[in-house]
Amino acid sequence: MRNAFFDTVTELAERDPSVMLVVGDLGFKQVYAFAERFPKQYLNVGVAEQNLAGIAAGLALSGRRVFAYSIGNFPTFRCLEQVRNDICYHRANVTIAAVGGGLAYGALGMSHHATEDLAVMRALPNMTVVAPGDPVEVEAAIRAIAVAGGPTYLRLGRVGERRLHADGHGFALGKASVFRSGRDLTLMSTGGMLETAIQVADRLAADLRVRARVVSMHTIKPLDTEAVLMAARETKAIVTIEEHSVIGGLGSAVAEVLAESAAAVPFKRIGLPSAFVSTAGSHEFLKARFGLSAHAICLTVETLLRVVRARPIAFRLSGLRNTIEPSNRSSTPRFRTRWRAATSSCGSSCATSSASSPNTSASASPSASRAAITHFICRCSPRGSVPATRS
Repeated sequence: MRNAFFDTVTELAERDPSVMLVVGDLGFKQVYAFAERFPKQYLNVGVAEQNLAGIAAGLALSGRRVFAYSIGNFPTFRCLEQVRNDICYHRANVTIAAVGGGLAYGALGMSHHATEDLAVMRALPNMTVVAPGDPVEVEAAIRAIAVAGGPTYLRLGRVGERRLHADGHGFALGKASVFRSGRDLTLMSTGGMLETAIQVADRLAADLRVRARVVSMHTIKPLDTEAVLMAARETKAIVTIEEHSVIGGLGSAVAEVLAESAAAVPFKRIGLPSAFVSTAGSHEFLKARFGLSAHAICLTVETLLRVVRARPIAFRLSGLRNTIEPSNRSSTPRFRTRWRAATSSCGSSCATSSASSPNTSASASPSASRAAITHFICRCSPRGSVPATRS
């Protein structure tokens, strides 16, 4: 992704003299070629990230289109006040390009891990947050950002990521890319976890004959809410996969959409725990250690699928209306047969609890029977929702 970033920014600088690259004293192997070719469009501010943000904002307010480049957590956490007050408040045309998102710089320890950056940047007003899934999306994202303008956080991997999309695939900020179709569940990834999500989908198809929809949620803010709701309607479960804390990133953004839309679909966030990583090691080693390898994610998804498949087919309250209204019929043979058939395949406590079964006594009131059925459907229906009844 890093090479794709420099190649695309160089292409933009060649066409537009207002494009500037500002760096914090790093990345010289890639930076030197740009600096030699466009000396008036390049600035090294040194190891001074607060200056990096402030100078980038000043250049942008003077008519420049600035790309401020540094390692993951340095241009985000170390200069957060300047990013917020100078760049975001003034809606400056600054793209903060952070290389090495997640655990990419694993061997350098927690000081170089960018595992909370999406949460922080996503909370800032006026900030667009983009985490491309492969070099093809990096190239397309940079071109789209240059056109859109405004404060943007661009989270990049490090180096060596494969090109997964075909060149020229459709890309738009704020619109998810559906990499693979499927109706059994949806795997939503952001950033460099796209390749892992594809590997998980391949294994699920080969081992369990599960057809997983793979979605690259390259834009975290604004989030493609329609893609989330469509997945909730059309697939049986949603799993988010990110190399970021489970707090505040893609999983949290998707959970907010599902909660506020009352979309009842089994949902699982897969990401890093809210903890510092004190272990040093390679990128792949740390991903495996924290459950972000394809194998570990497959095990987590399989557990979720077992829960989904164990849920019985819901029966509608409207279909039972005549068995419990207008008088008490909770003990009639017709109702007992329906109740037993519906609960026999459910292993949850709501089906076995004596408090939740309406077949406890012939003297139970119709309202109590209705409440018991509501309790059962809430906990056991595939969508977890209570169907509406006709009055």
